[in-house]
Amino acid sequence: MNLCSIEKILAGHKPAIITDDLPTPAAVALLLREEASGPEMLFIERAAHDNDPWSGNISFPGGKIEKDDVGPQLAAERETLEEIGLDLRDERYLGRLSDVVGAHLPVKISCFVYATAQTGPFSLNEEVRDLFWVPVEELLDPARHGEFSVSFSGQTFIRPAIRLPQEGKPLLWGITYRLVMDFLELLQRDGR
Repeated sequence: MNLCSIEKILAGHKPAIITDDLPTPAAVALLLREEASGPEMLFIERAAHDNDPWSGNISFPGGKIEKDDVGPQLAAERETLEEIGLDLRDERYLGRLSDVVGAHLPVKISCFVYATAQTGPFSLNEEVRDLFWVPVEELLDPARHGEFSVSFSGQTFIRPAIRLPQEGKPLLWGITYRLVMDFLELLQRDGR
């Protein structure tokens, strides 16, 4: 699997677009880079903030679609530039995943996939604690997948999640997990 084959898979994919007017439409960018061992996916660890329901979680760069954004893709590009200093207008757009709706909050997330050759340094804003890359092969490893205890808004749940290979990182779960799983299932189904 390489970025060219991923681009072909995404070109043939017809994402499900949710047109319902949910209170909070948001957009994120799933970023990939090509390494000798295979593609890697970029994640951010969100900084701890009292007013952020995803405080401290693993996610993709992105956020709320603002009134001035001309569509969700441009919102994902704006948010990525703000959060990590990467201008996606200079990167290779690969395609879009199906929209997802939050399980605990009324939010709709649109996800756009890009390839980048940028290796950093990245300029993290106050919303981002850390940025790191994970080999897609590691995300596919069944030994990393399971049902784990997670906390959200003061409640504890058992949810499907992925233990990331980086020491000390939170579990990958929730909306970002669902987007990652949609992406991986697409690769496995159409990449044969």
